[in-house]
Amino acid sequence: MKLRFLGKNSTPGDSPTLYASDQDSYVVQGWKVLANDLLMQLDIPAGHTVVEVPTELFEHLTKDGLLSGEIKKFEAPIVLVTEQGTCIVQGPEMRDGEALSQMRLPDYEDCIEVPMSSIKALLEENSGPDHQRPA
Repeated sequence: MKLRFLGKNSTPGDSPTLYASDQDSYVVQGWKVLANDLLMQLDIPAGHTVVEVPTELFEHLTKDGLLSGEIKKFEAPIVLVTEQGTCIVQGPEMRDGEALSQMRLPDYEDCIEVPMSSIKALLEENSGPDHQRPA
């Protein structure tokens, strides 16, 4: 799998990163979720994992030709929004050796692959009356 770097939200020591793949998916690199109180709220299927990223990471989607990277719907693959406003994103664990060789992945980070369509759906306005950002 070939990756195209879209952007990262870096502070010293942190580097959530967003990539587009050549297989109609996005690869989301973020912090491993280790907090038991967060993990207990999630149902993570075998072969999947979750990563924590700042919401602003998705602003880099504009570099993939999208008009906006503003998340309008907080639903799968976003499974939780933390009190700090970061997103917990779930997807299959990245196992593609070619893709992993293109990334710098420190021990405290992991990455997942999610379909482009599921990320693009998060950017669409929801016209329903019950649209609310999870607490």
